[in-house]
Amino acid sequence: MKKLTQFSVNYPVSILMVVLAVVLLGYISFDKLGMDLFPDLKSPRIFIEITSGERPPEEMEKQFVENIEALAIRQSDVIQVSSITKVGTSQITVEYAWNKDMDEAFLDLQKALNTFSQNQAIDELRITQHDPNTAPVMLIALSHNEITDMNEIRKVAENYIRNELVRLEGVAEVELSGQEENEVVIETDLYRLESQNITLDELSTRIQNFNRSVSGGRISEMGLQYIVKGVGLLTTISDFENLIVGYKAIAATTTGGPPVEMAPVFLKDVANVKFSNKEPTNIVHLNGERCIGLAIYKETRYNTVKSVEQINESLDKIRKALPGYQLTTVTNQGKFIREAIVEVEETALMGILLAVFVLFIFLRRIGTTLIVSLAMPISIIATFNLMYFNDLTINIMTLGGLALGAGMLVDNAIVVIENIFRNHENGMSVKDAAINGTAEVGGAITASTLTTIVVFLPIVYLHGASGELFKDQAWTVAFSLLSSLFVAIFLIPMLYHRFYSKKSAPIKKRTVQITSYGKFLDKILKVKWMVILIGLLLAGSSFLLIPVIGSEFMPQTQSREFVMELKLAEGTKLERTEATVKNIELILDEYLGENLDKTYSHAGPSNVFSSGQSSVFQGENTAEIKVILAENSSLTADQVIETMDQLTANIENLEVSFSKEETALQSILGSDEAPLVVEVSGLEMDELENLTNEVSERIRIIPGIYNVQTSIEDGAPEVEVVIDRIRAGLYNLNINTVVSQLQDQLQGKNAGQLEQGGEMRDITIKLPETPLSDLGNMNIRSGNQMYRLTEIAELREGVSAREIHRRNQSRIARVTAQLEPGTALQHVAGEIRKATADITLPADYSIRVTGDEEKRQESMAGLGFALILSIVLVYMVMASQFESLIHPFTVILTIPFAITGSLLTFFILGRPLNIMALIGIIMLAGIAVNNSIILIDRINQLIREGMNRKDAIIYAGQQRIRPILMTSLTTILALVPLTIGVGESVSLRSPMALAVIGGMITSTLLTLVVIPCVYDVLDRLRRAPRSEKAMSQR
Repeated sequence: MKKLTQFSVNYPVSILMVVLAVVLLGYISFDKLGMDLFPDLKSPRIFIEITSGERPPEEMEKQFVENIEALAIRQSDVIQVSSITKVGTSQITVEYAWNKDMDEAFLDLQKALNTFSQNQAIDELRITQHDPNTAPVMLIALSHNEITDMNEIRKVAENYIRNELVRLEGVAEVELSGQEENEVVIETDLYRLESQNITLDELSTRIQNFNRSVSGGRISEMGLQYIVKGVGLLTTISDFENLIVGYKAIAATTTGGPPVEMAPVFLKDVANVKFSNKEPTNIVHLNGERCIGLAIYKETRYNTVKSVEQINESLDKIRKALPGYQLTTVTNQGKFIREAIVEVEETALMGILLAVFVLFIFLRRIGTTLIVSLAMPISIIATFNLMYFNDLTINIMTLGGLALGAGMLVDNAIVVIENIFRNHENGMSVKDAAINGTAEVGGAITASTLTTIVVFLPIVYLHGASGELFKDQAWTVAFSLLSSLFVAIFLIPMLYHRFYSKKSAPIKKRTVQITSYGKFLDKILKVKWMVILIGLLLAGSSFLLIPVIGSEFMPQTQSREFVMELKLAEGTKLERTEATVKNIELILDEYLGENLDKTYSHAGPSNVFSSGQSSVFQGENTAEIKVILAENSSLTADQVIETMDQLTANIENLEVSFSKEETALQSILGSDEAPLVVEVSGLEMDELENLTNEVSERIRIIPGIYNVQTSIEDGAPEVEVVIDRIRAGLYNLNINTVVSQLQDQLQGKNAGQLEQGGEMRDITIKLPETPLSDLGNMNIRSGNQMYRLTEIAELREGVSAREIHRRNQSRIARVTAQLEPGTALQHVAGEIRKATADITLPADYSIRVTGDEEKRQESMAGLGFALILSIVLVYMVMASQFESLIHPFTVILTIPFAITGSLLTFFILGRPLNIMALIGIIMLAGIAVNNSIILIDRINQLIREGMNRKDAIIYAGQQRIRPILMTSLTTILALVPLTIGVGESVSLRSPMALAVIGGMITSTLLTLVVIPCVYDVLDRLRRAPRSEKAMSQR
């Protein structure tokens, strides 16, 4: 170590050039780093979607789902297979282990399902990889001050705005929702057609035959070729009305008389022709007014922030080109990412400034403070090089790692500069002080850096969501600490030598001196056993708080946004769903007033809000309302959700569920459903329904939960047309003929397309809507004969089969609920288990709490193992540093003292532990021991120099109290800003920062009090066998 320091002092220009090269490359690397919200994680889920006509769920389950599930669960590394089946459609979700290569898994599954894709009974089989990053980066609402025709607004959105945006680099697709399309409607009825002896098929064929452009060959004349083209395209309503669709006799036939005189029948005689808009697939509102939604998707792996900046620039140009049109940004992922990242940057900067302030207070010199302050930016810039070469991006986790490490980056520099400074104060020359001061603590700072880095190794190797999420953060902290070690050993002594080379020793003492600590140590060493006992009791009793504190999976986010998911009775029409949405929008507007920023609702099928399981089964009876609260809102999202749950609870046939603004992270980790899920598994649907309703009733009364919903629901109303085979056979009819004629009469018949204004419009023949009571009187034609439907079939009213949920090849039903803020998931899950324990279950039926609770248990077990492993690794580093198997135990004792502080912090604040807090505790295992290392390393040095044990402990304590307090304060103060603020990034990083802050406070205090006493006891035990051996040899 001494030779390395001598090199840095003797060759300052070489060191300076290396540092400048690192800074230059770091700047270039930073510019090239991608920027996203979270690390690039591949969610280990694959979706299989099957459609097969109108098959009932039981038939879908028996024929397809069971077989596909059996195939899927046999694939390598599959953890779980779940499915939802409705009439004619099923979705199977295959979940893999996090370490699985998802491209390989996708190809293997595709190969395994080849036989099903060739099955004639399956209309469509789709296999898709779940990618949460495919959520739209921006959601725009388009409306006009005066135009209310959604077709006119659609034309602008589709033909101009969409084309402008798709051309941008990084934009993959722009999807429209809430739009309407124009069509030609030919309104007629069967009586008018029958009076002219025209059938619906004949009418459609006539219109299509006259609405054609046909090539008729070529004519050559005088060396030129002319193309002959028959043009008969219909363009106006008049063209349609004057179309001859049949003939009628106008003179009576006489025997042997002249031929019958026939008059043409025009379309206007049997139908009304008009242009009108089709019924929309879905309806979108912004603040209660109709609009069109534009969902903008970015290309995979393209920088989100950059993509959004380009979109915003383009939107500004579009606004200028389209006066009167309003383009309102509903969601902006880029803005959210930018704000989150800027917030982390600001808190890191504030932490750095606080750390520098602490240095100045202790050292009282601008020069030395400046030297140490340089360690932070150089270490961070050097880290960008290593991040770039390891394919990391700038995201909340990597920046959070830098912010968490900001206080630690100066620790090594502080220890070095303080030791150089003390040697200089005690009379050494500048050069000797720089070389010897660094060499004395070189081993200690290397060991302390290694302990902090090794605690992250278990996280890097940890499987599952937590391992994938924190891997990038672990690498970032490790890179930054290695950089800081390089700076402390090479740069600090060189700069000190350059700054103070002209100052003679000893320099004037102006620094903060803590002289009374030596006397304090002398006193406590006399009562060391009592001090150790009190310390151990304090640490032991704090561990009893763990069940009281409770735990959850992910921290509850504080967001200004939430989504209300509405579900009306199956079979509800879109118009009625929209009317319900309007009523709820009015309730929101009246209740929130100025607290409301905007509402964005989407009634009908949607693929914009989410790409999860629910979106596959959205229909006309479903809707979603996104509620965004004002920035200065006096109400929180949780308060609004709770009130709206009460206000909508008594609306008949309406099921409302709430979800806080879903993030990419929650989607990746699979925690995008309600936080509380109770699963009832069994065989019979009726028994499952009874058990689910009982579970639902029992958990409703548990405090801390609200918005309890079940997955059991009634099917859609339906009419079964049961064909009498004998009668149908006698009348020369089959089921296909009957059903296709019914379809034409109920839904209308397509009669081709018309080109107008550069767009193709459908031509639809429509009959008046048939009430349910008249369904049996519908006419079915067979050749020239007409039959009533009731003559050949029996009509039965009923309800279609309900949806079937399955998990790991068993049928299940679910009860979901929301948690009140501050409620520990672990406590509520325990209450649910107690409440449902005495329910009598038939054989092969079970009730268990799943969802976030299952993930919490898995993560806590994994992180608990990582904590034990990190402690073992820290011990190994210590044993190597001290060349002793006993002294590392003195250092390891700091870890329970640190955990004591973390637990007390969460207990006092009334917050549950989560995976973020546990990561903070694992980090503590590496950080908290650093103070002990510095102290014990110095004690060992003094004993080796010949000082007795007690004097060495007191003298080392007196020498090391200043760097211990300085490093602890800089680490704590650098983390304080991370606990302040709002938004998702704060909810993620504050538990981690709080765990480290609480642990650092107690570990520092107990290190200064208990560790010297423990060292005294253990060193006596270590030396006792040696002294006995020496006595026996004499």
